[in-house]
Amino acid sequence: MKKRTILRSILTLILIIGLLTGCGSQSTPSASSATPNNDNSSSSKPTITIKGIVDLVPHSELIEFVKPKLAEQGIIVELVATAADSTTNEKLAKGEIDFNFFQHYPYLKEWNKANGYNLVNAGDIHVEPITAYSDKYKTKEEIPDNAVVAIPNDGTNEYRALRILEQNGFIKLNDETANSLSASVADIKEFLRPIEIVELDSAQIIPTKADYDFFITNTNKALEAKITSSRLFSESGDSPYANIIAVREEDKNNPAIIALVKALQDEDTRKFIEETYNGAVIPAKLPN
Repeated sequence: MKKRTILRSILTLILIIGLLTGCGSQSTPSASSATPNNDNSSSSKPTITIKGIVDLVPHSELIEFVKPKLAEQGIIVELVATAADSTTNEKLAKGEIDFNFFQHYPYLKEWNKANGYNLVNAGDIHVEPITAYSDKYKTKEEIPDNAVVAIPNDGTNEYRALRILEQNGFIKLNDETANSLSASVADIKEFLRPIEIVELDSAQIIPTKADYDFFITNTNKALEAKITSSRLFSESGDSPYANIIAVREEDKNNPAIIALVKALQDEDTRKFIEETYNGAVIPAKLPN
């Protein structure tokens, strides 16, 4: 009786050890399955986020176009706002954003001078050629003598408007204006064709366009207002007023900024500009 009890105890112990060994072998993962398949931490690319403020049209549309290409490189572009204002350059200078995209370099240069900062141009992207429009005439040749034209009255844009009037045979400016990139009606040396020029705040030109035979305004304003007026003549792609990516001086060689500029200057982006805006926005001429 005692022997049977001892034998039963031995068999029970063997059975328990066997069960424990079986459970242990099932719960031990193999080397190939030690890392869960849904853990992408080791395979995902590191990302960097750059923040910017841009104007709505066409700036934000161009950023949206290049976002997927940049994301493939691990660069995430976050638009803090799509309406630049008088504080946008200051926010960039103070490091609240990494870039902005709404202005041309002559404007930035004057802003730096007036405010004591040193923001720089990371790259020319596109030109919003200041353009002469009309609801009354289809071509420049149809414009009659004594026509009334409205032009913007702010610094650089007034110069641009007067310059295209000169290039299209309406006026002759003083020679000094070519170097200063600024001019007003007082700088007109000669009227080659009799016209009346009305200087207006740029925001008032499109709302009052019916009062004039033709008017000159920035194409981004025309695009945002969705006007259907005829385009008579405008600046070319080699205009010094290309819209730029502006950054702090220390970020000009930041790889993420370089990649952003490259994507916006790439041939596919230039083609997108040409096909989307039909001359209202044109790619900037790039350095050789």
